[in-house]
Amino acid sequence: MPGALAGSYGDTLVVVGGHESSFSLGKSGPRIDAIARKWRLVGGQVVELRHLRCFVVLAEELHFTRAAERLHIEQSPLSRTIKELEDELGVLLFDRDRRGTRLTQAGEVFLQDVHRVLSTLELARENVKAVSSGYLGILRIAVPSGYIDPRLSTFLARCREEDPAVEIRLTEASLTEQLRGLRSGSFNLGFAYTAEVGDGITAEPIWVDSVVVAVAARHPLLANKQIPLEDLIHYPLVVADPRVFGKCGCEVGQMVQDAAIKLDVEYVASMEMMLTLVAAGYGVGFANAARIRVLNRPDIVMRPLATPNFIHTTYLLRPESGTGTPAAISLDRFIARLHKQIDE
Repeated sequence: MPGALAGSYGDTLVVVGGHESSFSLGKSGPRIDAIARKWRLVGGQVVELRHLRCFVVLAEELHFTRAAERLHIEQSPLSRTIKELEDELGVLLFDRDRRGTRLTQAGEVFLQDVHRVLSTLELARENVKAVSSGYLGILRIAVPSGYIDPRLSTFLARCREEDPAVEIRLTEASLTEQLRGLRSGSFNLGFAYTAEVGDGITAEPIWVDSVVVAVAARHPLLANKQIPLEDLIHYPLVVADPRVFGKCGCEVGQMVQDAAIKLDVEYVASMEMMLTLVAAGYGVGFANAARIRVLNRPDIVMRPLATPNFIHTTYLLRPESGTGTPAAISLDRFIARLHKQIDE
């Protein structure tokens, strides 16, 4: 496996390379710190974990002084560590000249694999801690930044009651972060508002809700029981940023673009920000009807759009691979339980 990273601890071999990662614990038991101490490159060279950490920090900072400060070491030891790593690999990872420090092409490729190595180690550490605490495993679930569907809270409470041996950890993440985490193994599952997720990930529609218009109390638009689009576009709009929310934001954006006149649009990164601006009279917003009802804000009133078939879909995201593992088995039970709740 050219370019792969492998770590050894006693009879245990840890290999991380290409686009796949595997982790194995030997007879000595779940000593992740010891396992992570040294890594052996295919070909015999030894790379310590400190080399990888120093490399990642320098790759993020692209400045030796700032990287050394983050690592709480002097610049000379950092330079020496990077040189040791480059000597072991037999390639330059950074270009250094008067203009600054930049990753080489080899460095960019190596950085991707190192991120997978460190992510795998951290996941292994968390799994061991979970098992030692009495759990059978961990499910790591990503949810959209700034918005958690109220039905998910009810469902998670049911999971804790019916499957208490599986620990569930939620992380707020943008769509881009979710997809990256699902592909790297940092997340087992995600919830998003778009099915456009690329290769290697499946997107299944879970919840479908109508999109409503959110306006401040006593707003002139409240004279309508259903708000026509031609009336709506004459007011400033507060719209979900498609970079955060995915296609649901794009659909509203497309409606805005199709309008015959230029609109005053404010893009926001969270549902809370949108509702705050709407309540303050800065504009008119769009929201999931279920979300607005749960919030029960007296300063905001919702009205349906007169435009038919304008809906908000929540998708369940999961990697296509990974069947047969303990995490996948727990995940299958989680998804089966979710389907059961939807059907009830």
